[in-house]
Amino acid sequence: MQEKSTSIAEADQRSIAAFLERVWSEDGLADRTLEAYRRDLEGLARWLAERGRSLNTARREDLSAYHGGQRAAVRSMARRQSAFRRYYGQLARDMPGFEDPTLLIERPRMPRSLPKALAEREIEGLLAAPDDSTTLGLRDRAMLELMYASGLRVSELVELPLAALNARQGVLRITGKGGKDRLVPVGEVALERIEAYLAQARPALAKGRQPAALFLSQRGEGMTRQMFWILVKRHALAVGIEPKRISPHVLRHSFATHLLNHGADLRALQLLLGHASLSTTQIYTLVAKEGLKRLHAKHHPRG
Repeated sequence: MQEKSTSIAEADQRSIAAFLERVWSEDGLADRTLEAYRRDLEGLARWLAERGRSLNTARREDLSAYHGGQRAAVRSMARRQSAFRRYYGQLARDMPGFEDPTLLIERPRMPRSLPKALAEREIEGLLAAPDDSTTLGLRDRAMLELMYASGLRVSELVELPLAALNARQGVLRITGKGGKDRLVPVGEVALERIEAYLAQARPALAKGRQPAALFLSQRGEGMTRQMFWILVKRHALAVGIEPKRISPHVLRHSFATHLLNHGADLRALQLLLGHASLSTTQIYTLVAKEGLKRLHAKHHPRG
């Protein structure tokens, strides 16, 4: 390992170190990402050194040849290219006249991972898991019902202020990504659970105070994403759902998938989810199609 590092030109070593220091200070990248970037850049620097070139004199043809000679998974290739684009993009900003050799290099096509949704019977079991004879059970049931009924993002759910709920009209005013507001229906069952929580559980959790958050922790403060993840996992385990198949976002995915399965319009779903682009919503049509294909394969005599 030491022999490999000494084959890198000293100027390249200094340049890599300066780059990593800068992206760490500007973007706060995780140690794991920084170490991956270091490996990627040092690998390129060694390859270039064998050909009498350096990082700062590399051409587009060099990087194309380097990528073509590497065997790696698509995600690893994408991460490597990300490291190179950031490195050379910084050089282009700092050095007038420098030509970024990554500009015309084609990015690898990432496999599109489909959102994971639970079956409707699994959702029914999860929603019924909290013990609604207790204060926390009432809160958990209301949160789970609302998450599934309205398709909220986890951050939207835990940051929801009490003032956002219009119980008479049965809607919520949600402030989503980019500060954009949208109205989403709550649904009768979810509204009943929220009203039970507000009447029987929230006053006990508030401890005489007037917190702004709709859903409160045992300390009488707003919930966090981590708190909600813990309670989702606990209730999922209680009804036999494997931990690797569940996350708070799975409820949002299930909301979208089940609506499409029951004939919902794609543009209406876009509005409910708060997606800026319809193309983001369209991935759920792929989920629905995959479900239909599995159903056909399982039950059709020639599936």
